[in-house]
Amino acid sequence: MGTDPLLTYALVLAVGFVAGTVSGIVGTGATIILLPVLVLVFGPREAVPIMAVVALMSNFAKITSWWREIDWRACAAYALGGVPAAALGARTLLVLPEKIVDVALGLFFLAMIPGRRWLVARNLTFGFWHLVVAGAVIGFLTGIVVSTGPLSVPTFAAYGLVKGAFIATEAAGSLALYVSKAVTFREFGALPFDIVAKGLISGSSVMAGTYLARLIVERLSVTAFQHLLDGVMLISGLVLLYAAVR
Repeated sequence: MGTDPLLTYALVLAVGFVAGTVSGIVGTGATIILLPVLVLVFGPREAVPIMAVVALMSNFAKITSWWREIDWRACAAYALGGVPAAALGARTLLVLPEKIVDVALGLFFLAMIPGRRWLVARNLTFGFWHLVVAGAVIGFLTGIVVSTGPLSVPTFAAYGLVKGAFIATEAAGSLALYVSKAVTFREFGALPFDIVAKGLISGSSVMAGTYLARLIVERLSVTAFQHLLDGVMLISGLVLLYAAVR
């Protein structure tokens, strides 16, 4: 952690607010933006479980913002495959060396820039069982690399959801995965009180930004969304790779 705790937390809260606003607008991005800061401040071993707490709070804020528009059938399908897979992925993460975690996170974010565009270009249409399978794959990756929003976003879009219904349903499905991941961390001693406290502090600013985002969510064009998402993934991926080699 930095030499001045107040300045350190001020930075985390400021970045968290921006991250929450972006996430509330495009459906993902809170982890992608905030995680590099948490890694630099607390180190990757603490940053990952802290971010699990933040993700719970972020998704809860999106769910409560668009509660009436959630597609519960899609959410159930995604969670059916994703919950056990997220627990397995989280257990895998806990045995990996910190440098490998940094490199994996950085490369994953960079790979998702062309990967997301490939998925969108295919204009895929998903049904119930497609979401079950996608949930299993994305759930395992969520357990390891913290954020898979660039994958879950086109997955729920392929199911036909848009705007408020898309944001809330993706958040509800992701919340189930993060609960599974957090429980796994807790069972293996990776969520002590100080980690939970740091997560709650960081997550409070993310929630504030998420609630603000509802005021502007329908004004963002699809093109602006794509550029914004690619931009945050590029910057975050490079920062995480820098953390691995510094």
